[in-house]
Amino acid sequence: MAIYLDYNATALVRPEVREAVVEAMTPGGNPSAVHALGRKARARIENARAAVAELVGADPTSVIFSSGGTESNAQAIASAVAAGYERVIVSATEHPCVSEAAIHCGVPVEVMPVLSNGVADLEWLKVALERGGRAFVALHHANNESGVIQPVAEAAAMVHAAGGWMHVDAIQTLGKIPVDIRELGADTLTLSSHKIGGTQGVGALVVAENRSAIRIVHGAGQERGLRAGTENVPGIAGFGAAAHVVIQEMASGVDHSQWRDAAEARVKAAGATIVGEGAPRLPNTLFMAVPAWDSPQQLITLDLAGVMISAGSACSSGKVKPSKTMLAMGMDDLATGGVRISGGWGTQESDWIRFADVWVTAYEKHVSRLAKDVKEVA
Repeated sequence: MAIYLDYNATALVRPEVREAVVEAMTPGGNPSAVHALGRKARARIENARAAVAELVGADPTSVIFSSGGTESNAQAIASAVAAGYERVIVSATEHPCVSEAAIHCGVPVEVMPVLSNGVADLEWLKVALERGGRAFVALHHANNESGVIQPVAEAAAMVHAAGGWMHVDAIQTLGKIPVDIRELGADTLTLSSHKIGGTQGVGALVVAENRSAIRIVHGAGQERGLRAGTENVPGIAGFGAAAHVVIQEMASGVDHSQWRDAAEARVKAAGATIVGEGAPRLPNTLFMAVPAWDSPQQLITLDLAGVMISAGSACSSGKVKPSKTMLAMGMDDLATGGVRISGGWGTQESDWIRFADVWVTAYEKHVSRLAKDVKEVA
């Protein structure tokens, strides 16, 4: 049986979510309508809003549902620029949907470097903030590839002291470690349903009480006038159902880090470099690399053995692109050989064990082939 260890890309849909989605789809009804079916649809949305808000320590009125994290990150940046913020600072390991939106926002953009372990360079940020100009600073709660957790609260204190706006992409941390908008000091926070076992195509922007958002999707007055378009009722209901389950899981202290750590020790002993080792990391994430074995080759090898993971680099038109995260960390020599293994709600200890078994065996065979080729050439 194949095993799935790619939860950081998309978590498997939870049974509770499937049930909620079907239940929401069955009666139909437009949530803007005043008749009975419309009111029921509206109730599903507001119940989900309350659950998502509870999960991140926010007021339900601060949650704006969207089509996903990409849209919500763009809305946060646009809102800050509209509020008069004159410059944007994004971390070097930020998700492309943040860095690309920043490039097109119409104000100067600066890139905050990270240290060799992947943690944001707050000394650089301190100096940058002293240069003046109201700054919008985007620092993700944790990196989507390495799982390195960032010192967001510390950065937020610096940003606010300089009169800035702190934006936190918490898409990768939700459901894995506690996320609280007030404790993080975030002015805006982005979330995504499919990362916690909800459906794809649903996200949220959470706005702090002292901030306001503008809409970037125009039309009618849905989401309190902040995001036009008929709401995705089944998807939002699923997001709410996933949030309810995650609240219970967080309260029970579910932690898969021991399974990850055991697999990590095995691949490291076999020759892998652990990306972000020594830094605080998400308990479900292992990002690793080896020389002379590009990530697409590793993915294919493991997939044929029934183990589904993802690459730390993107493959397009037969060319391997180096991992942005690894380049930012100064790991240029390994940047095309990174792979990410990430567990989730459906993962068992045996899945991590099987991954390690398959990868170590495959890598030993790969090294043996390389040695044989070198010997034949010589």
